Amino acid sequence: MIEADNHTYDLFSIPPSGVRGNWISFIHQLQDDICTALEQADGKAKFFEDKWEREEGGGGKTRVIANGDVIEKGGVNTSIVFGDVTEQMRKQLKIEGHKWFACGLSLVIHPFNPFVPTVHCNYRMFELYNEQDEVIDRWFGGGTDLTPYYLIEEDAIRFHQVYKNACNKLDKSFYPEFKKVCDDYFVNTHRGNERRGIGGIFYDHKRPNEKQNVAFWMQLANNCGYAFIESYIPIIEKRKRTKFTEQHKHWQEIRRGRYVEFNLVHDRGTIFGLKTNGRIESILMSLPPTVRFEYNYQPVPGSDEDKLLQACLHPKEWITEESTEQEKLEWARRSNSC
Repeated sequence: MIEADNHTYDLFSIPPSGVRGNWISFIHQLQDDICTALEQADGKAKFFEDKWEREEGGGGKTRVIANGDVIEKGGVNTSIVFGDVTEQMRKQLKIEGHKWFACGLSLVIHPFNPFVPTVHCNYRMFELYNEQDEVIDRWFGGGTDLTPYYLIEEDAIRFHQVYKNACNKLDKSFYPEFKKVCDDYFVNTHRGNERRGIGGIFYDHKRPNEKQNVAFWMQLANNCGYAFIESYIPIIEKRKRTKFTEQHKHWQEIRRGRYVEFNLVHDRGTIFGLKTNGRIESILMSLPPTVRFEYNYQPVPGSDEDKLLQACLHPKEWITEESTEQEKLEWARRSNSC
């Protein structure tokens, strides 16, 4: 048994693992800290927690927030799930082994104001065991990506800079590698390779080795997980009072439709949850509250809406050189465009 935040998870059915316990503690602390930061930035709404259990093994804590001064709908979820590897998993998820375990945090925030971007974040660990209860595979994955409705380049640059800094603490090759993976993953291929947003970082199936051990990958998750607060909360504070019109909301809902398309058609996390009898309310928590699907809708060429679309069609290198301390201070100094 593992006791975590007044909830007991029966893990006797899978092999003991100190790594697993450390990861669970990290994920739950990250959930608490992110929720606190988001509540403070919103100023009105509070998270509601819904604890749930999965019949085949495990459970989670779904925390939802809605109808705030900033956040229209959002969730910061953690899950600890495990069980036997089924034939369906072997065939559809290409998983080999006897038992499996997965634990992670996943969040999506949909603000009301179209000038505050939607954001997604996910950090997870996966283990596989053989019939002798030995760990035969372990990998880490995660990332954070930004989905603006109107492209404010200084926000995009700062967001990417925070994640570059987080990656550089361990390996300077990570940011360009993870940015490209992110650009190539969050893509609606059925719409001419249109990206969901302006990217961020994404990595998957990172297995410990002699050079980059378990502690290394856990530290990366810590760096990038807490970079969420540093990268996103200042954008909320800077843009949440920006005035907007019905036209801006209309475009936001058009782009939210693209978000829905990716999550339901392409997203591996959604597919994994559905194939492992995950909790449907938690899986679909990522969907926005209101969307529009209008036939062959195209923004006016050269408009602010078209500027965002072009950034999604043609991914950009946001960090061409290190931002100076003066540039960072200047970004923080500038007032809201209200």
